[in-house]
Amino acid sequence: MENVVLYDEMGNEVEFEVVTKLEIEDNEYFIVVPLERLENEDGEAIALKVDKDDKGEEVLTVVDDDDEFNMVAEAYEILFSE
Repeated sequence: MENVVLYDEMGNEVEFEVVTKLEIEDNEYFIVVPLERLENEDGEAIALKVDKDDKGEEVLTVVDDDDEFNMVAEAYEILFSE
């Protein structure tokens, strides 16, 4: 797949590998993992949702709603269990 560059809370660039893209209930999600793992990070996958900003441009937001995250995690597990 491809890589994406996102910015952390401090404004630093962090490069992620896109593991897969999922479409669920008319929403698009990316599952990403950081390319460089810091010693204090476990490198787990992160679920990102494609949203639109005020200008109508696509932006990636972290899925932090528990129900939505569980739905994405379940779809991911089904996809990779086959």
